[in-house]
Amino acid sequence: MRRLLALVAALLALRPALATDPYAFFDWDVSYVTAAPLGVKQQVIGINGKFPGPVVNITTNWNVVVNVLNDLDEPLLITWNGIQHRKNCWQDGVLGTNCPIPSGWNWTYEFQVKDQIGSFFYFPSTGLQRAAGGFGGIVVNNRDVIAVPFGRPDGDITILIGDWYNKNHTDLRKMLDKGKDLGMPDGVLINGKGPYRYNDSLVPAGIEYETFNVHPGRTYRIRVHNVGTSTSLNFRIQGHNMLLVETEGSYTTQQNYTNLDVHVGQSYSFLVTTDQNASSDYYIVASARQVNESLWRRVTGVAVLRYSNSGGPASGPLPDPPQDRDDRTFSMNQARSVRWNLSAGAARPNPQGSFRYSAINVTQAYLLRSTAPVSIGGRRRATLNGLSYAPPETPLRLADAYGVEGVYTLDFPERPPPGAAPRIARSIINGTYRGFMELIFQNNDTRMQSYHMDGYAFFVVGMDYGEWTEDSRGTYNKGDGVARSTIQVYPGAWAAVLVSLDNVGIWNVRSENLDSWYLGQEVYVRVVNPEDTGNKTEMAIPGNALYCGQLHKYQKEQTPHHKMGVSAAAPRSSFAARRLVSAALLLAGSFVLAP
Repeated sequence: MRRLLALVAALLALRPALATDPYAFFDWDVSYVTAAPLGVKQQVIGINGKFPGPVVNITTNWNVVVNVLNDLDEPLLITWNGIQHRKNCWQDGVLGTNCPIPSGWNWTYEFQVKDQIGSFFYFPSTGLQRAAGGFGGIVVNNRDVIAVPFGRPDGDITILIGDWYNKNHTDLRKMLDKGKDLGMPDGVLINGKGPYRYNDSLVPAGIEYETFNVHPGRTYRIRVHNVGTSTSLNFRIQGHNMLLVETEGSYTTQQNYTNLDVHVGQSYSFLVTTDQNASSDYYIVASARQVNESLWRRVTGVAVLRYSNSGGPASGPLPDPPQDRDDRTFSMNQARSVRWNLSAGAARPNPQGSFRYSAINVTQAYLLRSTAPVSIGGRRRATLNGLSYAPPETPLRLADAYGVEGVYTLDFPERPPPGAAPRIARSIINGTYRGFMELIFQNNDTRMQSYHMDGYAFFVVGMDYGEWTEDSRGTYNKGDGVARSTIQVYPGAWAAVLVSLDNVGIWNVRSENLDSWYLGQEVYVRVVNPEDTGNKTEMAIPGNALYCGQLHKYQKEQTPHHKMGVSAAAPRSSFAARRLVSAALLLAGSFVLAP
């Protein structure tokens, strides 16, 4: 402790020299907790005993340090959906770049939210664990010196919506391993809670529901994330307009919606003004889309918006979803209406629209076709271009760093090979550093899919029903296609995105539908600077890297640090010391945060 106090004193003495980007420290114990969100007791994944996990509230350019203790009975990785990890795929938290954290071990993520703002979320990325929880919101605020294209809201609310099964994620895995579909989910949760009892026959008594308390005459920023397993959801607030202002790190043109489809893995933020009368509470609804709604009535999440002067509880029928059962174009046209705000700044003062993507020549183009699951070697698998990805024991990026050969191949096909039998492979895309890549997602399945790319935001330039052809480029939005990291692809349709490959690393492109992802519907894009001679364009491998597979011999033993064990004292004391130093730096005026 004396040494720590001496260090703090030294830091205080150096305060003029310590002005740097702030640090935010988080200490997470990831463990099972018992919950009954739909009235059935089950094990869910909590963080520090809470389900869902905490909201990470930070500001652009901050350095984020998250110490994760894995108190589950299986390996764990946390990924940060939409956080770009500039030059640092080592912190991505997927099996292509990281060895999973063994049960009882801890690992510390450390990354900078460089030049990013907006609404994102985190979740456990392996073994269908997101279907059990472990997720939470991420808010990346603008710096005070950067103008925001709307007035300062009176409050900021994070809403996590998603379909939910009463079966544990381990049972869901067994179903998929046996070749079965997961089937209809048991309900939809809002912030980890079940539906308000709007209908006595559909919602049993005793279900805990979420209430959002607001004051009349104010404006709130509401961030909505679909953290579910595989169900697209329509989000709406009874009697209130929702002014869309941002999605996944990009400010959008400001448009009012009475409802909006939020597909798996997507994030949006709205401004909602509490300008209605307060005779009663109002429903907040998330209901299943692209399904037979009469069969899926119980798969509806309902929360309550309560004014501080409310006259009573919400009652009566829920606000209607879009009446488009016979109109396949409604949802797609709604998706096309989400456009980039070309005059707004973001993490930097220059306008978003100063990046004129239509003036850049495409250097690589890949058409990624998905189909319904197929049988490969007697096992049910999902594919892209006929290839079903199987993670190797040695992560791809780690294999590159140590020169381990034979872990993967760089021969992923640019187009679906005609007549080729589907197969399991570890084939990845060889991206060209500083190239401009076109990715076309062709969904030949009968259900909605969402696709996400780690490490990047891409420009959504086109989507339509039918098969993509070369002529489809003539329909692309060449001016204000929004930049985001997750795109929905309608059944029997395609979606095209453009991405500037300026972020070195090996980056995951995946189906956000957990069952498709688990069954192999993913690929990695390898981006290497051929002229890099000293980690100028990529961070070095972290000193705390975990080793597995062919590199397991490099792994140092770590005494398990289970929360009830005596050995937990050492690492937690060390982490607490770092937090104390950080707090001292904050007081010293170096703008270091230790929440």
